[in-house]
Amino acid sequence: MSTPSGQIGIDESGKGDYFGPLVIASVYVNHEQEESLRAAGVRDSKTLSDQKAAELAARIRGICPHSLVVIGPERYNSLHASFKNLNRLLAWGHARALENLLEKVSCDRVVADQFGDERFLANALMAKGRTVTLIQKPRAEEEIAVATASIVARAEFLRRLQDLSTRYGVALPKGASDLVITAGKEFVRRHGAEALGQVAKLHFRTTASVLAET
Repeated sequence: MSTPSGQIGIDESGKGDYFGPLVIASVYVNHEQEESLRAAGVRDSKTLSDQKAAELAARIRGICPHSLVVIGPERYNSLHASFKNLNRLLAWGHARALENLLEKVSCDRVVADQFGDERFLANALMAKGRTVTLIQKPRAEEEIAVATASIVARAEFLRRLQDLSTRYGVALPKGASDLVITAGKEFVRRHGAEALGQVAKLHFRTTASVLAET
């Protein structure tokens, strides 16, 4: 077990994307690694190109203990129907990612982005018997540990989204734009409406647009 000389960051990718999974990453960064990670260009993944995020994620995963929880679209739709609340689902996934990482490292300081209600994550951790110092703050990606988690999560999300695109023969874009609606209609034309839940988060309002008659 690692000595507690750093902190764990947690972040997710895919929450606002209609297609693809929800990916949650937790990454442990010790104090000695922080400067070199910053020098390598580690920062909030939303400010990085897809290629740069993939390159940095490979580097981070090679040197930092980490855990990934990947909730594919079908599982996501099932969990969302069960939790009936996205923040509860996120908290459950964050707690799983953290629990898995704490089996590899010993660290009692955890930083995450602020939820709509911060009790969701705290309660999820308590349910798993974890007592850690949990810091939830807006723009948590300013913390290097959270930035590393955001990069690892985004790179995995992009990889899984490309896998789905290849498997179904339809280019599945990021986000929830008009381009996404067009891709959704093409997917339904090829595979049928009943298969949409295999690639998409069905509770998005985008679903109604995808299934609307043109």
